[in-house]
Amino acid sequence: MAIVELKVPSPGESITEVVIARWVKNTGDVVEKDEVLAEIDSDKATLTLNAEESGKIEVLAAEGDTVKVGQVVVKIDTSVKPEAKKETPKAEVKTEAKKEEPKKETVTSSAVEKSGDKTYATGTPSVAAAKIMAENNIKGNQLNGTGKDGRITKQDVLAALSNGLPTAAKVLINSWQGGREKEKVKMTSLRKTVAKRLVAVKNETAMLTTFNEVDMSEIYAIRAKYKDKFKEVYGTNVGFMSFFTKAVTEALFHYPAVNGMIDGEEIVYNKYVDIGIAVSAPKGLMVPVLRNAELMSIAEIEKGIKDLAVKARDGKLTIEDMTGGTFTITNGGVFGSMMSTPIINPPQSAILGMHNVVERPMAVNGQVVIRPMMYIALSYDHRIIDGRESVGFLVKVKEMLENPSRILFGGKLPEEVLLGL
Repeated sequence: MAIVELKVPSPGESITEVVIARWVKNTGDVVEKDEVLAEIDSDKATLTLNAEESGKIEVLAAEGDTVKVGQVVVKIDTSVKPEAKKETPKAEVKTEAKKEEPKKETVTSSAVEKSGDKTYATGTPSVAAAKIMAENNIKGNQLNGTGKDGRITKQDVLAALSNGLPTAAKVLINSWQGGREKEKVKMTSLRKTVAKRLVAVKNETAMLTTFNEVDMSEIYAIRAKYKDKFKEVYGTNVGFMSFFTKAVTEALFHYPAVNGMIDGEEIVYNKYVDIGIAVSAPKGLMVPVLRNAELMSIAEIEKGIKDLAVKARDGKLTIEDMTGGTFTITNGGVFGSMMSTPIINPPQSAILGMHNVVERPMAVNGQVVIRPMMYIALSYDHRIIDGRESVGFLVKVKEMLENPSRILFGGKLPEEVLLGL
């Protein structure tokens, strides 16, 4: 009997423990080679444990257990092979003429019973019962009829109400159903890591936040004018995030300290921009990274964000997808946030927060006009970024979003480039 031992794979450097999130297969199951046996949660991502050989498995750890990297968690008895799939024989075609079968009467889902000269479906309410049921939004399948032929009587409805059957009025007044129960749920490895990192950022950085607001009229106009053609050419919608990403990459060129980070007693100035895009996944906040975003077009950014969002939703983000990053963008506006102070994603030194767009009265050239406005926030580490740089960076982002052509000309207007200004 040949036994193959499966060990917990290493999710990445510095990770020594993982959690068995879910067993897809159980002890005694016979599996094929490369079949998924379990899902494993690490500090950064969810991995799968696959069978290295075909055979009968023995599970050595329970769901929710914390196990060491390299620990044996499954044994495979390779002497037991999966049964070959048998082909289902095709049914023989009979040439004999089919005998006509007597037609069957169609009966509805509720039984029909006869009583005297009248026929009622079981569960049919009387006139008085129907009136009370309508007033209290009670369905017939919530009651058992005790009347003749199973009919629901007025007394059946009143008895059900007196015994605590929830009415529409009660449900609308309060969604809580009473009780004083509590539930304890073990924190996942990802949630514990996020908690530790966020507390560390607050304690170890000199974090400040500066705010500004952006008139989104030009972005709205571009999207309205070209959204159909853009989708026809590239197969994806054009959203806000791609414009913000391009504006950020240009602004970082002018304010490199915002794209830097502290390494011991040295400052590292990154000569490229890897943008982390914060996305909400079923298992918590994830920050996958767009590599060299400064070299990407709007269409490439949109496609990249879409691919990362799908992987996050399906739990397929890898360690490589979330490693690195020189600057992060988070969009609380998709949840309705009007203003917030985002927390820096270490070891980065700054993060940009987007918020919801609200139409507000604004003074433009002495006139009060209604414009779609968004508050934006930059949280930054004051140890490396000064106030002048943080405010200047945010103003540069604002200028390019309100005049998108600046994105193409290094943050300048076309007229400024033409005049050599």
